[in-house]
Amino acid sequence: MIRRTLVIAGRELAGYFATPVAVVFIVIFLALQGTLTFTLGGFFARGQADLVPFFNFLPWVFLLLIPALTMRLWAEERRLGTIELLLTLPVRVGEAVVGKFLAAWAFSAIALALTFPFVLTVNLLGHPDNGMIAAGYLGGLLVAGADLAVGAAMSALTRNQVIGFVLGVALTFLFAVSATPVVSDFLSASAPMLAAFARGLSVTARFQSFVRGVIGLPDLVFFATFTLFFLLLNTVIVVHRKAG
Repeated sequence: MIRRTLVIAGRELAGYFATPVAVVFIVIFLALQGTLTFTLGGFFARGQADLVPFFNFLPWVFLLLIPALTMRLWAEERRLGTIELLLTLPVRVGEAVVGKFLAAWAFSAIALALTFPFVLTVNLLGHPDNGMIAAGYLGGLLVAGADLAVGAAMSALTRNQVIGFVLGVALTFLFAVSATPVVSDFLSASAPMLAAFARGLSVTARFQSFVRGVIGLPDLVFFATFTLFFLLLNTVIVVHRKAG
């Protein structure tokens, strides 16, 4: 099972680099992160050698780019009719879902790794807490995994990539803003329990612990459970479409 999953992951990862998708994604990601970190983030004006601005913008950049990465995962397979060929192979649906997810996650990890000049910059300018930076990168990778799982599930709902992208952005946006003061105050006024539930599902709020250098077990369990839930949902959707 693991071998088949890794074969699918390798095939999908190679597919990213066989098209301009990889270059376009990485260039836009690096350009956005660099611009936001060093301009809007006030990197030099803050007078501190750390990557807090970089990590503060990271979930919002992922919110826009990750759905663009996942919108083709299943929608394109359905549009071209290759999903039927894939599912007639001796491969379980769950293996295909996890394989595609791992490929997209590995690609996201590569994009994150290419931001290493940011780390070199802060180390040249001062003496940052590299342990805190490492925790931030771990959190960023977990946020990417959560957004990828959501986007993949939304892609499985439709054969139209644009619709898959819009659904992915919409849902990841909800999980990003669910703990913001605007949403919390609005929900607290009418449904306090719902407000607490929404805050608990906030991906960005959980990520802030990693930005502060705190790697807590509850946050790790949250990201693992969140990602697994949407991978399971992805599997259910594909199975339902296959049966239909």
